[in-house]
Amino acid sequence: MPSVPLWELALRAVVVYVALLIALRAFGKREVGQFTLSDLVFVLLVANALQPAMTGPDYSLTGGLVLIIALVVANFIVGQLDRVRAIHNLFTPAAAVIIRDGKYLQPAIDKESITEDEIEMAIREHGLEGAKDVKLAELEADGSISVVPTDSNARKTRRRVRFVQRL
Repeated sequence: MPSVPLWELALRAVVVYVALLIALRAFGKREVGQFTLSDLVFVLLVANALQPAMTGPDYSLTGGLVLIIALVVANFIVGQLDRVRAIHNLFTPAAAVIIRDGKYLQPAIDKESITEDEIEMAIREHGLEGAKDVKLAELEADGSISVVPTDSNARKTRRRVRFVQRL
């Protein structure tokens, strides 16, 4: 039997989940698939550090199952709430225009902490030679870079170019 009331375990799990969700939002335009090795280590260490905050003094199997259920339910609710535009906009940043009519928009590039090399890689992945061939390039909310060519001669590629974090 749990040494902590079940409702307290569930509440602790949900509070930690929401706090971690808000903290991860600070990562910016990146998905889990884009995590670097340091990001993965960070998440694992945070998970390890937060475990006592969720369980308190409880180490029972029942307590662990209550935590899992609470986290799954919280995740489901967040997924449903994400369908509400205001909440979606709260957790999903707007796309940032980084090139317009072949010219880099340096303030946006600096704000998003990406380099011209990363943008050039995205341009090449879209079958173009350089910024001069780009009508519009945007860093999307998921970290990918969308490129609209100045003409329709671009080849479409299957690979999605992702934001690369530098150390």
